[in-house]
Amino acid sequence: MGYMKNHLATVSTGAFAAVLTGLWPWFLGFAPILNFIFIMAVSISWFLTVTCWLSQKSADYMKVWEEGHSAAHGGAATVQLHGSDESLPAETTAAEISEAKAKLGAELERLKDTVKMQDSEIEHLKEEIASLQTRVQIEALRAELANLKSLASDR
Repeated sequence: MGYMKNHLATVSTGAFAAVLTGLWPWFLGFAPILNFIFIMAVSISWFLTVTCWLSQKSADYMKVWEEGHSAAHGGAATVQLHGSDESLPAETTAAEISEAKAKLGAELERLKDTVKMQDSEIEHLKEEIASLQTRVQIEALRAELANLKSLASDR
């Protein structure tokens, strides 16, 4: 727990709001614009004080609830698993987590093997494409050579 049960922000904001509220009557007749400034500053500072107090109360409540919730479940780890084909319970123990980890590891290895096979197929197809390009170039050269022979024989 921090200083003043974590209400230091509330106390400091409240002290600032109290000082502004105390100074307001002294400057009431001094200048008309100061009256507007004090109306805004005092109301905003008291609003911030109430907001700080409410937020700290909320944080304290949630901390007590979380401590009670984890104690009720015996400190078991709570894990939500998404994206798996199998439906697992929302709350799992360490043994179930390690079992799921082993299953997912095996699935990952299987997927890596599949990817390796697909990579080898891609490499094979690239080699075939290069071979076909070479064949096309050879046929283009043969056709050009035949055209040149026919032109030479016409002369």
